Amino acid sequence: MHVLGSRILLRPTDPERSRAFYGDTLGLAVYREFGTGPERGTVYFLGGGFLEVSGRAEAPPAPGLRLWLQVADVQAAYEELRGHGIEVLRPPRREAWGLIEMWITDPDGVHIAVGEVPADHPLRFRP
Repeated sequence: MHVLGSRILLRPTDPERSRAFYGDTLGLAVYREFGTGPERGTVYFLGGGFLEVSGRAEAPPAPGLRLWLQVADVQAAYEELRGHGIEVLRPPRREAWGLIEMWITDPDGVHIAVGEVPADHPLRFRP
């Protein structure tokens, strides 16, 4: 299988609330929009991928669903999100695997890790 592109499909219980969270609060840039009305689709850039918020679900997504978003500076993201009133489940800390991560949730309880690859991490080095 040769994958040409991909995106995460998210069916929120309240599409307007989720669009406000991902677009306004997190500040994700819009890749494209489609349809009309409250269940219209909005696709956001996620670095090398996309997040599509469209349709409506009767219940929140599966509790095991997680998003991981890489940023250049987790501490700056932490302060920015707190300034927007976002509840931070766990503030930034260096994990055993060397990345710096913090955790937040979206309006439906989807856990989101916001991570930074520090300058001294092996992911930054090329052989």
